[in-house]
Amino acid sequence: MRSVRHGTFTLEREFPHPVARVYAAWAERKAKDQWFGGPSGQWKPLERDMDFRVGGRERARGQWANGRTTDFQAQYHDIVPDKRIVYSYAMHVDDKKISVSLATIEFEPSGKGTKLILTEQGAFLDGYDDAGSRERGTGELMNALGRSLEGKS
Repeated sequence: MRSVRHGTFTLEREFPHPVARVYAAWAERKAKDQWFGGPSGQWKPLERDMDFRVGGRERARGQWANGRTTDFQAQYHDIVPDKRIVYSYAMHVDDKKISVSLATIEFEPSGKGTKLILTEQGAFLDGYDDAGSRERGTGELMNALGRSLEGKS
């Protein structure tokens, strides 16, 4: 059955670190590898590439403890250092494309350091019922980002 369902969410987080540091956690491969992926012990990276520039691509493919594989394939469309990142990505589970999304990450100085605003617009394909799991998973990634900024994994 061919179908598409749409979903949009916005997450906001405050980090007690300068904008440049929070932005670097997205822009620099070594820093991003500290938090972007599945939980340690539950997800094993199989393939990882990152070309952070307009037109560049990123891929994070891994396998979960239950044997399922996930494959994040992104392309960067707009990058304004320390201000915003806009990219689109396709998500695959066990080689089946389940969604295509547009993500916008905004970085704003705040009294506490940095306010990060992440907005995602997703198209969920061919009967895939997200049931809020993308938003929950992205929230967990933001928590992992926070831990990495604190020097914790």
